[in-house]
Amino acid sequence: MNYEKKIIWTAKLVSILFNPFYLALSGLIILFLFSNLRYLPWSYQLNVLFMVYLFTILFPTMLIRLYRRYQGWNLMELGRKERRMVPYIISILCYFTCYYVMNALRMPHFMGSILLSALMIQVLCALINVWWKISTHSAAIGGVAGALIAFSVFFFFNPIWWLCLVILLAGVVGSARMILRQHTLSQVVSGFLLGFCSALFVVLFF
Repeated sequence: MNYEKKIIWTAKLVSILFNPFYLALSGLIILFLFSNLRYLPWSYQLNVLFMVYLFTILFPTMLIRLYRRYQGWNLMELGRKERRMVPYIISILCYFTCYYVMNALRMPHFMGSILLSALMIQVLCALINVWWKISTHSAAIGGVAGALIAFSVFFFFNPIWWLCLVILLAGVVGSARMILRQHTLSQVVSGFLLGFCSALFVVLFF
């Protein structure tokens, strides 16, 4: 494997590891680590994380994969702007269902705000994608950064080191998407800013 192929392989691995679907789960893990919700029983926390995993990662991934196979597209072909709307709709419906279930079960408000943030990011990305291909990978990690700052305001902890880590990862993810020629620099930066502002706004004001 030559140097160029190693870079491309690494970029693909980074794109898989930092899939946008991990946004809600990552936000809840941050919430359980830094807020008073960490005192909830471990069994309750694990059940919540498992439920969120089902609705925001497993179900949308499986449904989108089935849709891609039905169309006969590979991942690169599915990434074209005009072919991303159905995956967006599938993801939005799964996220909305999870948010509805959490409200029905009367789970703590901050848990719902994580799902609402992720849902807003998905909807905004879907709308923007009609005219312009924005990076959902960058939007997702931007959402983690925004939620981290918002929760630091509510729960009075210093987020600086975690924020530095998230920004570093955002750079890695954005670079990977550009290496794979899925996005331009402006699409990556716009995605991060969209995710950051959306999560910060929803967590602080909803």
